[in-house]
Amino acid sequence: MSLFRRMRDITVATLNEHLEKSEDPVRLIDQYLANQREQLVQSERLYQQCVSHAASLRQQYLTALETKEKREHQALLALKAGEEHMARIVLQEKLQAEEKSVQYHDLYEQAKQSILELDEELQQLKADYKEVADKRSYYLARMESARLQQRMHARSSVTQDGTPRMFGRLEERVSDMELHARTLRDVRKMGRGSYYSGGNPAVDAEMEALRNRLKQEGTQDHEQTIPLTKR
Repeated sequence: MSLFRRMRDITVATLNEHLEKSEDPVRLIDQYLANQREQLVQSERLYQQCVSHAASLRQQYLTALETKEKREHQALLALKAGEEHMARIVLQEKLQAEEKSVQYHDLYEQAKQSILELDEELQQLKADYKEVADKRSYYLARMESARLQQRMHARSSVTQDGTPRMFGRLEERVSDMELHARTLRDVRKMGRGSYYSGGNPAVDAEMEALRNRLKQEGTQDHEQTIPLTKR
């Protein structure tokens, strides 16, 4: 397993562990995405460096291969010209160039393999980043839906529960007012009844005075009637 893959597995495991304990998972995901973006930038920079290095290795391999072929041709010409000593020197350079070409060819092949692995890991990092970003958007949408539903249910609860309580209090207030009005009416009725039924001392005194007056008037009328009878 490569270093990048181990780092990715550790990072994902750490994220999952922290998400289970975090009170603000969205903020934690944002931090994870920020770290992933930084890692992607560094990985892409490393990828470009590897590509550039591989290109340099390839160029050195091709140069050594070209030198090898060139020295071989020069050695052949020197040998044809009877310059065996010069041919040996050129062949020595040809062997060195051949060895160099083999070495750089191996390095170039290793670099190409590393680039392929790094590219695969980069694509995986990008896929992981996109997956987490998409899930963040999805869960944010779910949280917003839940928040709106809570507000809607809270509003419905106030409407359903508050209206009966409001009219209940109004009913109590009106009932108290009606009871107070009935009480005043009954008291007034009782007052008028006792006033006109003789229960009032002032009225009793007036009634007694009227009775005495009637008695006096009746006596006077009787006295006036008697002389008229004698005539």
